[in-house]
Amino acid sequence: DICSISDSILNRFRIDILPRIQQNVKSLSVESASIECILGAGIYPNLTELKIFNFNREIVPRYFTDNSLFQHIDQQQITDLILISNENYTEQPLTEDTTNVYAMILDFFKNLNHLSILPSSVNDYSHLSLYNSSPMTFSSSTLTELCINTNNFNDCLALLDGRLKQLTSFIVQTNHIYETSTFYNMDPLLNLECFSLTCYNRTRHYASVVLPLLRRMSHLKELNLYIYNWGGPTFIAGTHLDNEILIHMPRLHTFTFYFASKHGPVDPDVRISNSDILSTFTNSKYQRVACMVDYFGHWELICRVFSLPVKFHRLEEIGNNIPNIMFTTVTHLKLWDKHPFKHEFFIRLTQAFPFLQDLSIKIIQPPFWKSRERHLYEIDWCSIVEYPYLVSLNITCAHIHYVEHFLNDTKTHLPRLTELKVNYGNLEIVTNKFTRAETRRNCAKIKQLIPEQSMIYPKDVYDYFPSLSL
Repeated sequence: DICSISDSILNRFRIDILPRIQQNVKSLSVESASIECILGAGIYPNLTELKIFNFNREIVPRYFTDNSLFQHIDQQQITDLILISNENYTEQPLTEDTTNVYAMILDFFKNLNHLSILPSSVNDYSHLSLYNSSPMTFSSSTLTELCINTNNFNDCLALLDGRLKQLTSFIVQTNHIYETSTFYNMDPLLNLECFSLTCYNRTRHYASVVLPLLRRMSHLKELNLYIYNWGGPTFIAGTHLDNEILIHMPRLHTFTFYFASKHGPVDPDVRISNSDILSTFTNSKYQRVACMVDYFGHWELICRVFSLPVKFHRLEEIGNNIPNIMFTTVTHLKLWDKHPFKHEFFIRLTQAFPFLQDLSIKIIQPPFWKSRERHLYEIDWCSIVEYPYLVSLNITCAHIHYVEHFLNDTKTHLPRLTELKVNYGNLEIVTNKFTRAETRRNCAKIKQLIPEQSMIYPKDVYDYFPSLSL
């Protein structure tokens, strides 16, 4: 979140600074609580780009329905609009937000060339859904760049059905990819030069719905794909990418990808290695490629293959098998493994993911040491693991050992932690009913404590978590 500016600083900026520079302002970044004050303080004849932090759905009907806020500004002069949402994903029907928020934005700013609606560092926002909508919903004859989150892949197809005819860059994150019986315009997308598709949830329909869309993009110059494939081939090979994607994109010069493939049961007589996967990437368009192969007995196999450097912000179901690579762009990480995580793993984790902001752990097994390894247990705890940027931690589905590991400041330091999701019973045990000194420091800045079930906290909790929101 971007914090609101104090009234004294805001007034000085509004009275003393803005009137002197208003003629020169071309781009303006403003926090939502200050938008009325800032936009009302000047004329801004050259303003073309507006960036709003802590955006929420209440802003649209309040400010984007008439000219009251823009009485000194012609909304048609705004060509670039970037909205950073601070809302959590909501249970409100997605079609309502599409009609009452997203479509109204395009109706109000009639000359937009670029629209980006982005989540904050941790929270997600209500996704655009065009289910049962008119072909004119969320349409524009001027928009060339769009960055947005959608409910499912069908919404992506709808956005590319001709309602955004001038689109050259489309960056989309979608919740689900599956087949549909709805018919969409499948004409070639000759204007599209940049396409980015991210879906963190597993899909069985990569080949049947994603590949046909990509083959419509023959003029593409930049392509980014994050796909989690379930079933189908054991792994996505370089030869597959050559024959199914790249051959249809002769102008492509940048291809960034992360493919995970989950497969099972596993043939015990066939073991896939990293070299098996990497040997399929012989095309010169692949500069550097890395992979991870994780076997879980005979029941399951996860193969990941990705371009380097990694450009994506979120990875999921990462286990003990972390390669010796720096994932400097990854800020959101979900850990899962059938084998326990030891302290040494978390040391490697902070080295591989130095800028983590959001960490989730799902594991029911505590670490164990064989008798000949008992000396490693003491060595393990010698170094404190620090997560300098971590603001959100989810250990609700983790063994109580990991609650101890993260909250005990002799093992882990969490200087910026503000959100904790945890099993309340485990929290009570680890903190010794909210009296333990070793776990107090890592709890000091937590503003949101989210147990597995909502509850009213006793006074001891508020004393132990002094920053907790009432």
